[in-house]
Amino acid sequence: MALGYLALVLHAHLPFVRHPESDYVLEEEWLYEAITETYIPLLHVFEGLKRDGVDFKITMSMTPPLVAMLKDKLLQERYSEHLASLQELIEKEIDHNEHNGHIKYLAEYYAQEFSETRKTWERYKGDLVSAFKKFQDSNNLEIITCGATHGYLPLMKMYPQAVWAQIEVACQSYEENFGIRPRGIWLPECAYYEGLERMLADAGLRYFLTDGHGLLYARPRPRFGTYAPIFTETGVAVFGRDHESSQQVWSSEVGYPGDPVYREFYKDLGWEADYDYIKPYIMPNGQRKNVGVKYHKITSRQAGLSDKALYDPYWAREKAAEHAGNFLYNRVQQVQHLAGMMQREPLVVSPYDAELYGHWWYEGPQFIDFLFRKAWFDQDSLYMIHLADYLKGHPTQQVAIPSQSSWGYKGFHEYWLNHTNAWIYPHLHQGTEKMIHLATKEPADELQLRALNQAARELLLAQSSDWAFIMRTGTMVPYAVRRTKSHLLRLNKLYDDIWAEKVDSGWLSKVEEIDNIFPEIDYRVYRPL
Repeated sequence: MALGYLALVLHAHLPFVRHPESDYVLEEEWLYEAITETYIPLLHVFEGLKRDGVDFKITMSMTPPLVAMLKDKLLQERYSEHLASLQELIEKEIDHNEHNGHIKYLAEYYAQEFSETRKTWERYKGDLVSAFKKFQDSNNLEIITCGATHGYLPLMKMYPQAVWAQIEVACQSYEENFGIRPRGIWLPECAYYEGLERMLADAGLRYFLTDGHGLLYARPRPRFGTYAPIFTETGVAVFGRDHESSQQVWSSEVGYPGDPVYREFYKDLGWEADYDYIKPYIMPNGQRKNVGVKYHKITSRQAGLSDKALYDPYWAREKAAEHAGNFLYNRVQQVQHLAGMMQREPLVVSPYDAELYGHWWYEGPQFIDFLFRKAWFDQDSLYMIHLADYLKGHPTQQVAIPSQSSWGYKGFHEYWLNHTNAWIYPHLHQGTEKMIHLATKEPADELQLRALNQAARELLLAQSSDWAFIMRTGTMVPYAVRRTKSHLLRLNKLYDDIWAEKVDSGWLSKVEEIDNIFPEIDYRVYRPL
């Protein structure tokens, strides 16, 4: 018998960045980079583990906007072109660096990586959602959902219909894509407020995740802290993030991704190469951007970008193996210590953004691969488990009420409500009231029904927590502002046109093509609960 459990949870999410109205929008590359550096590398890890007989268990959210983009034919075509451009660039790099041994070695390494990415992309015919579903069907991967557009639920709790729409539309979207209702949900930004669990139960959800203090300050205090889930009075289970294991990966001071041997994210060929040489691979307007080819390692925290040494994938892979061994050793020590105190098997829940693994921390997928292999072959103190399996085996837990919380800065709501983004909320609230009013209307004809459903899409897209987050971080702010305003302006026009019974069919068709998420949405989801 193992002494305890480790549950690795990855949150795979991107905002809905699809722009058919333009031939090129930089923000669409958020998706392309994540496919190349995170999602396909994770599939390679899962395939290798299955091939070698490792019965791995992992939980992973796939948010509705991400699933919609991964299934979208236009974005699939554009990704294929993006990858072809990368492959063309790296072949040029091999020739260009014929007499620069180390750079040529790295260019050839990338050429091989991009070739494997292409093979996997074509093997699944561009449908990565079905690729991940295959591992859910074998019970290795538990895929959970999220809010429909990652809306920040505590800041819309005064409108229960809006919270319900975020939950129910997400569950419906999940069922359309995976064939079953989801069992679990990653609350957007892990943000919980008291009473939310009632709606989750009504939607048929079995469990959700919070940050550690959401459990530690529950009422009554959970006997086992974050090392066992609690049940709410509705029967929905709550898992809390383990601080110690999170710190080892997340921390910019002591986390593994900051090791000098690992690849430097911020030094990219798009900024380093001669301008005329790199021009075909940067933005059409001639602005430089990251192209995804990086030749340098972190080297040291003190080194400036001009002082970085060249990267070596071999030694980085060795370091990933070492760090996976260290992480596993620490978790074994943790569960051995806790098991003695708790007199039962502790559960360590380690949730992370999926894009940390591969995109930000290039060697992250290798770390996951080594971790599962070492856990399977090298020890017998803990089982790696996904959350649905844990609940099946442990149907009895303490009942408590979680504390209001998020996993953001300072643990509550201020990252999404502050001087940089507070201006959006009066407009979002007004838009929500308009949508709730629209939900009372019965459509006079098919055109009105389409307009009502599109109004629901526009409100959901405006509510994405990503826009407020971007405004707070100070990166790509004009884009986040433009997205918030454009969705609300479309909602307002639809509202006025519907009540005036003067829906512009040509304009509506254009908006439906641009914001085509949730094709099966029913605007009546906003009716009073």
